[in-house]
Amino acid sequence: MSEQLDDQLIYGIRPIEEALESEVVLDRVFIAQESRNPAIMAIAAKARKKGIFVKFVPAERMQRFTRANHQGVVSWASSVAYADLADVMAGLAERGVDPLVVVLDRVTDVRNVGAIARSCESFGAHTIVLSEGSAPMNADAVKSSAGALLRMPICRVRSLPIALTSLEMSGCQIVGISEKATGTLADCDLRGPAVLIMGSEEDGISPALWKACNATAKIPTSGETASLNVS
Repeated sequence: MSEQLDDQLIYGIRPIEEALESEVVLDRVFIAQESRNPAIMAIAAKARKKGIFVKFVPAERMQRFTRANHQGVVSWASSVAYADLADVMAGLAERGVDPLVVVLDRVTDVRNVGAIARSCESFGAHTIVLSEGSAPMNADAVKSSAGALLRMPICRVRSLPIALTSLEMSGCQIVGISEKATGTLADCDLRGPAVLIMGSEEDGISPALWKACNATAKIPTSGETASLNVS
């Protein structure tokens, strides 16, 4: 996974507490595994409540983020203001628009996310949904997207299976994009509400999300190489 740029790094207990209370959008919070400080545990709880990815990591990894006195906790500000998926869907329904939603399952490379966002904007997708722990929304991601990440709603959810269940209940067709599929995306009728799932760089769509698909399709490519995932 690509780390975020240093100029987006916020470290130390008080600065991160203030960031959580402010309008700053935090992308993720990393905490030293050995930390037992109640203030840091409170930061973890508040961050999780706000849907921010929290991870406990070894002390040596914390030192790679910064050699300053981080007090056992570091975070990164997001370059993207996340939208609420329910609000996005409600807004589309009010306008009478059939939603086209792209779900990225564990995609961790910022440049891949940026390139996908650029393509999504081109073919008319209305929003991109990410899970916790996906690629950070940093300056590299925005640059790779040619600004698309700033022009379309980006939603981050704690559970993709739960989000997919909600989307299916709202009438969306769930289509898994994979080279395992026999048909192509051109064979799918996407005139109604639809969700396209794209899997991780390493192993494609996870089994749980694959089972949730109503249909599967592959994206036609030139040449002899088919791609299982987004890499």
